[in-house]
Amino acid sequence: QVQLVESGGGLVQAGGSLRLACVASGHSSSNYDMGWFRQAPGKEREFVASISWGGGRTSYADSVKGRFTISRGNAKNTVYLQMNSLKPEDTAVYSCAARPPRPMSGTDPWTYDFWGQGTQVTVSA
Repeated sequence: QVQLVESGGGLVQAGGSLRLACVASGHSSSNYDMGWFRQAPGKEREFVASISWGGGRTSYADSVKGRFTISRGNAKNTVYLQMNSLKPEDTAVYSCAARPPRPMSGTDPWTYDFWGQGTQVTVSA
């Protein structure tokens, strides 16, 4: 089992920045592919960004490319999502997810085995 805990959400004005963190604990938690997803009220969960267990491969949703950056900490069991130039449409609950390395896209939520509780990000106009 892997436990995931997110932090760093909050309220920010449009154009501002936030950095989310996700700490994984449990068996081999540093050897997992990790992803960030978000869900706004009344909308389906959507992919935001993913990173391979070694950090060599990253992927981003078109809506956040050039504004968000996903990275792993030195301890490898922590994943960050740096969010710059935030827009009101970025408002959502952001959740991190983990899976053992798999030869498939990291954009599909059903490929992930473990999920955190989520952290609220609210961007005011």
